[in-house]
Amino acid sequence: MLLEFKKFVMRGNVIDMAVGIIIGGAFTKIVNSMVADVLMPPLGLLLGKVDFSNWFVVLKQGATAGPYASLSAAQAAGATTLNIGNCLNAIISFLIVAACIFFLIKMINKLNAPKETAPAPVTTKKCQYCCSEIALEATRCPHCTSELGK
Repeated sequence: MLLEFKKFVMRGNVIDMAVGIIIGGAFTKIVNSMVADVLMPPLGLLLGKVDFSNWFVVLKQGATAGPYASLSAAQAAGATTLNIGNCLNAIISFLIVAACIFFLIKMINKLNAPKETAPAPVTTKKCQYCCSEIALEATRCPHCTSELGK
């Protein structure tokens, strides 16, 4: 069983998948930072100085009654919140990752596309009498022995 497990783990596609998962995790951290630190602050300014990470709805008041200045303050008070801004950040992150993967796969498919080759040169023709394939240079058909016109 140990040898079978070793054989399974050492297969190429399992190792490729592991590398892909590790790189995907690192890439997701980059995209999450880009969304939270680069895209959302200007978008929040355009929409009236809204901080999306603090965009939440209080479902149930905590030990200390609200209003709460931030999501962390509401959570510290023990309030139950609906975190709309965090969900919006996650959706934007997902769309960016999906777009990057789409363009990466599109580029890889373009690189792996089969090259167009020139058609093979014509080396035969049809006999006008028996319709058999014969060499281009033939002056007489080897099948029906007819003399061929040029």
